[in-house]
Amino acid sequence: MKKTLIFSLVIISLFAAACKSTPRTAEEVTDQTFTRIYNSYVRGLILDGARSYTVRSGDSLSSIARTYYGDGHYYPVIMLASNAVISDPYKIQQGMVLTIPDLQTNLNDSRARRSIKGVMLDCAYIDELRGYADTAREIRAIANSL
Repeated sequence: MKKTLIFSLVIISLFAAACKSTPRTAEEVTDQTFTRIYNSYVRGLILDGARSYTVRSGDSLSSIARTYYGDGHYYPVIMLASNAVISDPYKIQQGMVLTIPDLQTNLNDSRARRSIKGVMLDCAYIDELRGYADTAREIRAIANSL
C-alpha cells in the first residue's frame, strides 16, 4: 500500500511538472514553433530571383501563394522567406513587404527542398493545433511528396 501511494505521488508530481512546463495554448506553442522554424530552415532557402510583394487589404498568405505558386498550401515558403517581417502567417498586415522566392529553383535544390519540407511540416502542425485539420492534411501531403 505504501509503495502504491509513493508511486502515485511520483506520477502525480511528474504530471504536474510536465503540465507546468508544457505550453497550454496554441498561441504559446506557435510562438515557440515559429522561432524554431525560422532558425532551423531559413538558411536552406534560395532567395536568388526572389520577388517582393506588398500586402494589400484582404490578402492572406495562402491567397498570395496561390497567385505566385498556383497552390495556396505553399504559403510556408513565403513565410520562411519573409521571416524578418512575418511573426505569424495568420497575422499579415497591409503594407508588409514580403519576399516571394522562386519555388521551382528551391524545389530543384536538395537542401532548399529539405528546408521547404521541414517548414511545411511545422506549419501543418500549427494549423492542426489551430483547428485547421483539412489545411494541415493538404500541407502535410505536399511536404511528404517532396
